This record gives sequence, C-alpha cells and structure tokens, in this order.
Amino acid sequence: MKRTISIIVTILIALTAYADALLQGTAMSGNGWRGLDLGKPYIITIVGWMPQSSTTAELGLFEGANRPDFMDALPLYMHEGTSTANQMNYARVNCSRGFRYVRYRKSDNKGDYKISELQFYGDAGKGDDSHLVQLTNLPTVTIHTKNNEDPYDKEHEIECYISIISNNGKTLLADTALIRLRGNASMGFPKKPYRIKFAHKHQVLGSPANAKKWTLINNYGDKTLMRNQLAFELSRRFGMPYTPFCTYVDVIVNGDYKGCYQLCDQIEVRKNRVDITEMTPRDNSGAALTGGYFIEVDAYAGQEKSMFWSDKGTPVTIKSPDEDSITTTQKNYIKARYSEMESNWKTYLDLNTFLRHFLVGEMSGNTDTYWSVFFYKQRANDLFYAGPVWDFDLAFDNDDRTYPVNNKNDYIYRSGGSTTGYMRTLVDKIVVQDAEAKKQLAAIYEGARRNGLTEDYMLNYIDQQEAMLQHSQRLNFTRWPILNQRVHQNPKTWGSYAKEVENVRNYIRNRFAWMDNKLGFDPKTLEVERIQESGVRSRKILYNGQIYILLNDKIYTITGQETRL
Repeated sequence: MKRTISIIVTILIALTAYADALLQGTAMSGNGWRGLDLGKPYIITIVGWMPQSSTTAELGLFEGANRPDFMDALPLYMHEGTSTANQMNYARVNCSRGFRYVRYRKSDNKGDYKISELQFYGDAGKGDDSHLVQLTNLPTVTIHTKNNEDPYDKEHEIECYISIISNNGKTLLADTALIRLRGNASMGFPKKPYRIKFAHKHQVLGSPANAKKWTLINNYGDKTLMRNQLAFELSRRFGMPYTPFCTYVDVIVNGDYKGCYQLCDQIEVRKNRVDITEMTPRDNSGAALTGGYFIEVDAYAGQEKSMFWSDKGTPVTIKSPDEDSITTTQKNYIKARYSEMESNWKTYLDLNTFLRHFLVGEMSGNTDTYWSVFFYKQRANDLFYAGPVWDFDLAFDNDDRTYPVNNKNDYIYRSGGSTTGYMRTLVDKIVVQDAEAKKQLAAIYEGARRNGLTEDYMLNYIDQQEAMLQHSQRLNFTRWPILNQRVHQNPKTWGSYAKEVENVRNYIRNRFAWMDNKLGFDPKTLEVERIQESGVRSRKILYNGQIYILLNDKIYTITGQETRL
C-alpha cells in the first residue's frame, strides 16, 4: 500500500459522475483491522477494497474517526455479500462528517479478512453531522472501548464511547459510558448481551425513561429476533402497569458488527420504569422501612451478593436497595415480608398484577415464567406487585422441553415449565385451587380479548415486526450463520428466517383457541368494532373467521340476511 501524502484525482465510472480524490496516507493496523492516517479530516465519498480470495456472505465494516484509538469512530459503509478476488470493489459513502483516520474490519469469528488493498476517496473538510450512516433501517449503536477491550464478564465495567445513529442518519446521540456483559445463560452465547451505563441520563430513541442504564439483548437462541417484543405487546394488551421499553437496533463493538439486538430498559427503580420510592441506608424504621423494594424470584440468586432464601425455600435476589447500600435491617424486613406473602397470599399479594403477569406467560407459552419473576413493594403498602414481565427467548414454541406447547392439556408452568423454589405451589394455590382468583383471571382475559387482543391483531403485529427486521436479520444471520443449527433450547431447525417466523404465527393461531377453551371464553361474542346503522347502535362480531352484524338482538350476514350462529 502506497504511503505518500499526494492526492490523485480519478473517476470511478460505475459509481459517480464527478471526480473524487483518492486519499493516501500513513498505513495503520490493529487487532483485525487495517487503515490509514490521512493527516487531516476528509469527507469520505467512496471506499474500495481488494480481497485476496473470492468470498460470499461476508460482512466488512469501514469506519472513520478523529482519534487514533478510534474511540469516536462512526460507520462509513458495510459490504454485505460477495467480493471479487484480486479486483477492486467499490461502494459510495453518504456521510457528512469528515475523518482523519479510516479503517476496515471484517466481521466474523474467523480472524482477519485478507485485504490486498484499501482505497478511500473524498474531499478535505471537517464536515458536519447532518447525515450519518445507519447500517439498515434500524438505529445503529456503535460502541468503542478503551484499548479495544471486549467486555468479558458481569463484574468488570469497561470505559467506552457510544454513538446511536437514528432517524435515517439525521439524529446522533453520543456519550461516554461503561459497558459490561449481562444475563445468565445468554452470557455464554457467542453473540454476547451487554449492559451499558451512560455518563449522563438520556431518553434513548424516544424511550419514556430518562436514564443512564440500558440493556442490549442478544436474542441468540431466538431466531425470529422478536419474541421479547411480542411478549411486551401482550403485556400492554393485558394491562400490566409497566412494560419495558424495547426497540430493535444494529450493534457494532470496536468495529465488529455484532448483529441485530434489542435495546431495552434496564429493569430498575426509576420514574417510567419500576416507579416506587427509592430507599436510602437511612430508611431503617417506621414507614420508611416498608419500601420501596424491588426483588426477583431468581433461580440464579445463589450467585448474587444480595439475596435471601424465603422460609419456603424460594431464592430471591434483592435488586433495590442495591447490594452497596442495603442495610441488614432492610434485608431482614423484606425477607420476612416476602415469606409472609408466600404463606398468606390473599392478604399480601396484589392479585391484579399477578394474574396479568400469569396471562402474559401462558399466552406466550413461556417456559421460564416462574424461573425468574420480578416483584416490587411500595412504601406504606403491604402488597407485593408482580412485574414487569421479562425474558421470552424460550417462549412462543422455542423450547425443546415443551414443544409443541399447544398440545399440552394444562398450563405451561405445570407442563414442563421451569419453576424455582415455592413458585409452582404458590401459582397452583392461586390459579388452580382458588375459585375467586380463577374467576378474576377469566374476567381479565375476557376483558383483554374484548378490548382488541385478537388472533388477527397479533398476526398483523408479527407481520409488522418481520417487515421491519428484514434487512437487519439478513446481516445478523450472515454474522451468525445458525439458521440450520439448533442452539440453546431450539426444538427444531426451521432453516430460514421466514420459516422461523411462520412457526410463531402457527403457535399464535393455535394459542388463542387453547386459551379461550381453558378460560371459558366464547369467541363468537368477540366485539371487533362498534358501528352506527340507521341511527341504531349495532356491532360487528367475528365467528369462525366470518364477520356478522348484531342488531337489535338479531344476527345478520354482511349482505343483510338474518342468520344464526
């Protein structure tokens, strides 16, 4: 590669109708990347690369930066497919910011992509941030760590700089931050989940909460990449007080494209998250001692520093107050109160949130519903509230231990679902053995069904998610070619993204009928919408896939013929 500083004017006939300057500077290299120090900022307009061998389904990322350590790097272009060996491959760049340092990195687990030559074309200038590069239609989250160190566990936070590009490249959120791994089983996957903590509070991508802490969910075993989103929509339809914010993003770490993620709330005590009183170490008596507390029934609680075992043997992690501030008095108090709730749930459990939480788990067929359950307790209130819902990578028929869920005769938590401690017995006492609780459960379900939770609604929602994810999922499964592999608890290998999504559609089609039957709801009474005809209130009803009109206690076809169902 030439190292002169001279600028050569050339015309790339296939790419542009005007001249761009071929930039040459001092060669740079690092762990898995090659690049140039151009000496001063240039607005890059074209990139070129010559591989040593032909490749298919390759991903390679071009980045620009103004720091030699690339901490402030932003994407310029990512090539997504075949590159011809021993021949220059070119692509147009549409980025308005100027960069002094430019580089290329291959994105995979196979080491360096052997490049014979890199070329960068552009014009001198610092430019501006009026138009930056998103990899797909989804927001792009690019993270660069100090010394290019990849996060490696949940305890050690690494300094980093994070840029989030959205709104078709017109909006940039950038801040210093800390990053570490998160999760339990998901942390062991090649595609890692992350917890990020900005230096300042942000309402990221239009989120309700203004906060520093956020999660990047990896969805490695969920090949639809949408199961959490589907469950969160069920949470909203069933009326949970708080449903976590979640949106799809593409993630880059140190120039390496990591795939399609979900950027979600960190589940914590905060306004527009778990909105309860946040305790201090001084809250050790009177009403102050009573809350708020945020806890998690957690099969992995034994690995946590701040936890307890209830009197009935349930492992519980104390999320707030956190391990650095909780006092012995507070810990003893919440352990005693939670144990009391397990023994006397009719007095100390908020049945309304518990039953709604239960319905989300059962409607989604989540085998992990009672392996991990969040509860919170407000100040000067004896009740424990269930929620928010979380962790649905094994839901919607994605667990080989319970697939197919709709062939089960009983609720999934009683038919192979994972439970911990006393949870299965507690749930049995409520939804199986208590007549009043069962009646309330059926009423909540019927209310959601009559208020828009229909098979058609959920199928349309799936269609929207699938369309939104098309470009990103293609990149994701190029980076992680696992569509023909069984990973985590996958029951089957479906072989394509479209078939993975269709499996979820089939599950939804059957699950509505299963739940209707289990909870005694007659779908022929399902209200679709209210209309006005001849000044008389009437309504449409859906029965066996056909729409009928109910008018003055009589049923008519849409052509006006009276009929019976």
